[in-house]
Amino acid sequence: MPDTATQDDIDLRDHIRGIPDFPKPGILFYDISTLLRHGPAWRAAMARLAAILRPYKPDLLAGIESRGFLVAAPLALELGLGFVMLRKPRKLPGATVGLDYALEYGTDRIEMQADAVQPGQRVVLLDDLLATGGTMAAGIQLLRNAGAEVPATAALIELTFLGGRRKLDAPFEALLKYDA
Repeated sequence: MPDTATQDDIDLRDHIRGIPDFPKPGILFYDISTLLRHGPAWRAAMARLAAILRPYKPDLLAGIESRGFLVAAPLALELGLGFVMLRKPRKLPGATVGLDYALEYGTDRIEMQADAVQPGQRVVLLDDLLATGGTMAAGIQLLRNAGAEVPATAALIELTFLGGRRKLDAPFEALLKYDA
């Protein structure tokens, strides 16, 4: 039977699956794969994010490895913009620039190609989900270190109870917010 709901009628929460105890006991994982495989809901999500981000007037979109790519790349296409990847070390060809950042226990690194952004470009940074905010904050700093302006950041989902938004010094937008 064809899906006759319009994009405005679609409740995106109906397409996010909670997986208990993944990746470890006590964690409730918000799985976007169910959203990705439902064409009308995925299209609605991209249209809604495009409407939210258009006023920030981005020149480029950047996505954080790996599920951030799934959001940023189709959204860049929707907005008629280019797309930049922020990745783990040694995953990108050519010259790269990177940033080491602190985790709760230890450190990590995020990199992008050295020529990915030009000074003064407006780059909106995206991921699938904002949890503690450490990786998103590092991505903002990496883009700024390269001379980009970061007018906004966004994700499909924000886990508000983890307070990740407080670590960001750029506006943050989310389509869905979960309090637990």
